[in-house]
Amino acid sequence: MEVQGKVKMIGETQTFGSNGFRKRELVVTTEEQYPQHILVEFVQDKTDLLNSYKVGQPVKVNINLRGREWVNPQGETKYFNSVQGWRIEAAQPEGDNAPPVAPTEAFEPATNLNEEDHDDLPF
Repeated sequence: MEVQGKVKMIGETQTFGSNGFRKRELVVTTEEQYPQHILVEFVQDKTDLLNSYKVGQPVKVNINLRGREWVNPQGETKYFNSVQGWRIEAAQPEGDNAPPVAPTEAFEPATNLNEEDHDDLPF
């Protein structure tokens, strides 16, 4: 799956426990009618992928959805979801992916037409 938008926040790398588990959070704001602020977690060696990105930069993030089950001390089962990033790349902002347009001089009407020339198109 993929999330595309602008970087809203890049968190610091956090280290947990004696095993050195690392996590870093990124918030991407989608660019749609109702923008969404999507929290994406990068873990272990993937935390370093965020080093070269800045707030406001358009990005495309490849993600996996993760879910887990937990039973609390009262015996109730709870479910938690997380969005894990595994790749990130710079994206072009909306509108920048249009092909280049010729200068307006290229669209000026021709003035040296001979009206007696016949059109040789077959239709």
